Amino acid sequence: QVQLVESGGGLVQPGGSLRLSCAASGSILGINTMGWYRQAPGKQRELVATTTEDGSTNYADSVKGRFTISRDNAKNTVYLQMNDLKPEDTAVYYCNAPFVATIQGVALKIWGQGTLVTVSS
Repeated sequence: QVQLVESGGGLVQPGGSLRLSCAASGSILGINTMGWYRQAPGKQRELVATTTEDGSTNYADSVKGRFTISRDNAKNTVYLQMNDLKPEDTAVYYCNAPFVATIQGVALKIWGQGTLVTVSS
């Protein structure tokens, strides 16, 4: 069974920074794409950023130039460095892995439990 566990959320003032981490556990052989999504109160979940095993990245327009996604393949961990945070970045941030190869087979659409980021003065 594959699990994703996020950490690093919290309260930060506008203009501040936070770094989120997401570690995958289980009998994992490989994870091609890992990503971050977020859901603000009353809104739908939206893509923040994704990264593939070879290092390719994709960002939502709203976070380009402020957020950086990275990963450590050896640790099956993905990070999200968030700089110049704005109140509109306030949301629950979820880690996602759509396709995970494991010893037992394939695990699909794996989500973490979420970590709350609040940007407020």
